[in-house]
Amino acid sequence: MMRTLFLQAPSYDGFDGGAGSRYQARREIRSYWYPTWLAQPAALVGGSRLIDAPPHGTRLAEVTPEARNFDLVVVHTSTPSFKSDVKAIEALKSANPSLKAGMIGAKVAVDAAGSLAAASAVDFVARNEFDFTIKDVADGMEWTRIAGLSYRNAEGVIVHNSDRAVVENMDALPFVTPVYKRDLIIENYFIGYLKHPYISFYTGRGCKSRCTFCLWPQTVGGHRYRTRSVGHVVEEIAWAKQAFPQVKEFFFDDDTFTDNLPRAEAIARELGKLGVTWSCNAKANVPRQTLKAMRDGGLRLLLVGYESGNQQILHNIKKGMRVDVAKRFTKDCHEFGITIHGTFILGLPGETRETIEETIRFASEVNPHTIQVSLAAPYPGTYLYQQALDNGWLDDENAELVDAHGVQIAPLHYPHLSHDEIFHSVEDFYKKFYFRAPKIASIVGEMVRSPQMMKRRLREGVEFFRFLRERREPAR
Repeated sequence: MMRTLFLQAPSYDGFDGGAGSRYQARREIRSYWYPTWLAQPAALVGGSRLIDAPPHGTRLAEVTPEARNFDLVVVHTSTPSFKSDVKAIEALKSANPSLKAGMIGAKVAVDAAGSLAAASAVDFVARNEFDFTIKDVADGMEWTRIAGLSYRNAEGVIVHNSDRAVVENMDALPFVTPVYKRDLIIENYFIGYLKHPYISFYTGRGCKSRCTFCLWPQTVGGHRYRTRSVGHVVEEIAWAKQAFPQVKEFFFDDDTFTDNLPRAEAIARELGKLGVTWSCNAKANVPRQTLKAMRDGGLRLLLVGYESGNQQILHNIKKGMRVDVAKRFTKDCHEFGITIHGTFILGLPGETRETIEETIRFASEVNPHTIQVSLAAPYPGTYLYQQALDNGWLDDENAELVDAHGVQIAPLHYPHLSHDEIFHSVEDFYKKFYFRAPKIASIVGEMVRSPQMMKRRLREGVEFFRFLRERREPAR
């Protein structure tokens, strides 16, 4: 067994780079998702250690000496952080020249050859669903025999082994929460719309939807929703409830937890018996009876990807969603007292100045409690990326997805809509949504009722306005 370090490396200050982050970038307010996709193989490898540097403020100078204690380092990387992640590996190898280094994540899954060619310090990458690939490496198996592995052999030649089949028995994967308990300070993980402290993990992988922009199903998870059994999920929640008595909310990070309605309702019934508060991702089409069942079982919040208020754009991105259904779903949530954090994307194919305004009006009408507005990001490996290349919507100057500070940029442009117009529309969206009298009254009321919430919202407000100021600086 190789002594193995799993690492989310330091990069940009405040950078949220884990797989739970839908867009690897700095956030409007300081936010961090759990490094679940690193914790899962770490749970399979005995004696391993996980360092999640960004949330813990760990600098590279602090990580580098750790290299001497390990034989193998596995780094989660992404398109925006790849260059800085390679530099981290180079620093670790300078401290321990015998260290073997590998990478996991969507970036290397879709471009194993290019990633290895661009980084001589990286010995191997694990493609697609990589948990047991990494376990085989850590167990000392000959690399020639490990499915799903691409590596540089002794002659410096890049070799690609056969693909590894995806995990079908999801219960074969051990709990990730014991790794959180061992290696993470959970209070360092903040998400603006979740209670603090929170814990998130996956109850299944894959998503049957075909959204053209969505990274994980197209690169790692696939389009079949493979799930853990209800008992397995509930058992982990029960364990985590005992291990982390300070946790106020559990979040299920599955791409769409509500893809399997009977299972969602069954989990809700069991969680209701445990008396925990929980939230999850959801499509804006969950039937009213399922919403009620989940609410009765302790559901507090749904993270809903509305993306756009324009029906044609939803068709263009293969969202499989109707605006009228989304409105009815949201009305049902409001009536049941289910909080919604709505996510929107500006700059998708078909976007115009008029559709941006239409989406802002839609968001104000359905009125989720909070929103996140992102810029369309054509990650390599997605249909949107190829579509952007084919149509000339993406150019080299804007292909990095983030700027020098880790702030998300607008990489796409259209003949009728420029980079700058799309970029600045984000700030306009936030202002028009939040600077409405009813929304201001709602937020103030929330703060008055809870001194803790007042302190939190004031901090987030300062961070938000600082973020907006920093966004303007690179745009000038």
